[in-house]
Amino acid sequence: MQIFTCPGCGQNLYFRNTQCACGQQVFFDPDRQVMLADGEACANRDKISCNWIAESNGYCRSCAMTETVPDTDHPENLRLWLETETAKRWMLANLARWGWFTPSDEGARPVFKLLSENTAKGETDVIMGHANGLITINVSEASDATLSERQEELGELYRTMLGHMRHEMAHFLHLRLSEEDGFPDSFRAMFGDEREDYGEALKRHYDQPKEAGEHHITSYASAHPHEDWAETTAHLLHLVDLLDSVAATRLSLPEGPPDGYDAYSDDDFERILTWAIDTSLAVNHINRAMDLADLYPFVLKPAVRDKLGFVHTHLRRG
Repeated sequence: MQIFTCPGCGQNLYFRNTQCACGQQVFFDPDRQVMLADGEACANRDKISCNWIAESNGYCRSCAMTETVPDTDHPENLRLWLETETAKRWMLANLARWGWFTPSDEGARPVFKLLSENTAKGETDVIMGHANGLITINVSEASDATLSERQEELGELYRTMLGHMRHEMAHFLHLRLSEEDGFPDSFRAMFGDEREDYGEALKRHYDQPKEAGEHHITSYASAHPHEDWAETTAHLLHLVDLLDSVAATRLSLPEGPPDGYDAYSDDDFERILTWAIDTSLAVNHINRAMDLADLYPFVLKPAVRDKLGFVHTHLRRG
């Protein structure tokens, strides 16, 4: 993610900011990727600190995709909704750098149901997933306590709300790409046949989970071609944005991105991957000095690198 500039005083601004320290109100334009001094505010600005400009019926591009919001009669859910929508906006801002869901993109857009396990009427189960363009997200995992519990319970260190957004959006992007000539065949050659029974595949996975091995980025990716694609795509989005953020902060390595580098415009995937991994290893080492978890604790085998490159080729369109 880039670091932005206040249109009033020129100070640095960050993605979540609605106002600069100088007092200037700011509005994010996802197409120009800049903070504006004025604009029509999203209808959710006061409710959940949405700083994007309005586009449709008073809502910004991101909020307009949300069909269902959590029960705000429960006291915790407003904060969890805010954090969840922030993660969604971050993910969509990244994808806009490649032209997804911009005015020039005439394809379908996803619809989001943001639900909470806790409602004013009591607790309920929420199953995250994607089905024919509808993405369901459990906002309860925007709670640090709940997320930490799930990370421990499921053995998923990199289980975050932004990770959920990237994973579920990956399923939708596969749906969109599958409409393009040649994509289904090339996908199956790389990931396998997604027409394999999904329910049976997941049952086998949960009954007897496999190791990630040489060909998958995570154990879950080994369950079914759809999940292999979604996990791989989420990691591609992690790595590109990691590198873009490194360049924005001007952190440097002897052989790393130069000033002004834009990871989203770079078509050299091997360079992106090399720089992202080198940076991750360096930050992993720094984190260990503070007894913190590694930033990116994954080993990318050759087959996985090939899959990441495939995803990069098909997502880059801006």
